[in-house]
Amino acid sequence: MRKKVILITGAAGEIGQALIRVLSEAPNHELLTLDLNPLPAELNGLSTHIQGDILDTNLFARLVTEYDFDTIFHLAALLSTRAEFAPELAHRVNVDGTLNLLRVAAEQSQRRGQSVKFIFPSSIAVYGMPDLEIKMRDNQVREWEWNYPTTMYGCNKLYCELLGTYFSRHYQQLATNRPVMVDFRSVRFPGLISAFTVPTGGTSDYGPEMLHAAAKGEPYACFVREDTIIPFMAMPDAVTALLRLAEAPREQLSRLVYNVTSFSLTAAEFKERVIAAFPDAQITFKPDVQRQGIVDSWPAGLNDQAARRDWGWEPAYDVDRAFEEYLVPNIAQRYGRSV
Repeated sequence: MRKKVILITGAAGEIGQALIRVLSEAPNHELLTLDLNPLPAELNGLSTHIQGDILDTNLFARLVTEYDFDTIFHLAALLSTRAEFAPELAHRVNVDGTLNLLRVAAEQSQRRGQSVKFIFPSSIAVYGMPDLEIKMRDNQVREWEWNYPTTMYGCNKLYCELLGTYFSRHYQQLATNRPVMVDFRSVRFPGLISAFTVPTGGTSDYGPEMLHAAAKGEPYACFVREDTIIPFMAMPDAVTALLRLAEAPREQLSRLVYNVTSFSLTAAEFKERVIAAFPDAQITFKPDVQRQGIVDSWPAGLNDQAARRDWGWEPAYDVDRAFEEYLVPNIAQRYGRSV
């Protein structure tokens, strides 16, 4: 008898750690987590953790004999900045890894006679604004607008959205010639800010990097211009979005891919809020040409009306609450600072 579980890939990352904390508190949820890295010690015992590679088809062949995946949260990915330095590796991890897992979900759906939910976090990187004038003109971008990514990461995410749509609507098992419906659902996130995990070099991490550097009393040179603007979201809202979309009745969903967002800030406005919390912060601006170009191609805001209408999306943390109640006190505590 195979054990029914919720699978979380990329579980050692920022979203994965937050998701584990929330799901482990719910009754009757057995968690199976997968990552190349071990989980932090404080998460030990909250899941059955396997250190492994999503490209390892032999690993998944073994796992499907032991586990019945009820829901898959596929978080594993090579993020935007690193993907630009290793585009072929990014394609293997982000696309081939997702395809491997979609096949597993399809096989499990057929075996159990019921769709496996496949929850996929996508990214603002799927957008590509042609210039700053149009970015400011079209500052609340809808899901189907400006889908012209300029990075390998963005291309990977957009293609995986389409792969998920294919497996959800058109994929057939050749042996049976019958469609196998994977219940694929995706959210496109803005820049995510966590109070409990250290930024890992993502292209939107200049915001959280300011906060962590200020709390540590270290100088920070921001790699984008002061007028750079993109949308952000506090990590608890990101987890809420994933869970609410997963829980929504399928018949209420008008789309398979949804924007979600919370607030937009310029880099200068972000700096002002950091200095208000940490007056001794030393923040300068030293734009990196390549990373600046990437951020300039992302929209200034996202239109998330479809998510609000279809499954009741609403962020709990606006900009004031995100800084005052979540980010500043928790990051300050991490580094032994008083605020």
